[in-house]
Amino acid sequence: MRIADVLHHKGRLVHKARTTDAVAAAVQKLSDNNIGALLVYDRWGKYAGIFSERHLMHGIERFGAAALELPVGELMVPDRITCHPGDLVGKVMGLMTVHRIRHMPVEEAGKIVGIVSIGDLVRAVIEEKELEVEVLRDMARAH
Repeated sequence: MRIADVLHHKGRLVHKARTTDAVAAAVQKLSDNNIGALLVYDRWGKYAGIFSERHLMHGIERFGAAALELPVGELMVPDRITCHPGDLVGKVMGLMTVHRIRHMPVEEAGKIVGIVSIGDLVRAVIEEKELEVEVLRDMARAH
């Protein structure tokens, strides 16, 4: 299974924030959309990194409630690790594990076209395995 298959089922909607947005506004977007991460873009519209619930928690630990007033760029991770639609799900899961990240932007032709979470990938693997089990059961019943 490839990342393109995951995006086909999940969709390619990407929620964004700007490096200059207040953390409070980014947290509101996370809450409103029931998501765990936002892709962050700089003032020129270029992908700059990710802001997630984890970054909020680290910000609150460091700055207290004042973290909510900081710009997203102060707390986000400028990690530019991406995957591609043609990448195998297992490979991307391995990268996410090694880098200890839960969200991976999907890049195609130099543009971000989606984002996958570790949960999306685990769900896809489970669904694929369930389908394999059903096929094997059907084959066993036929004989």
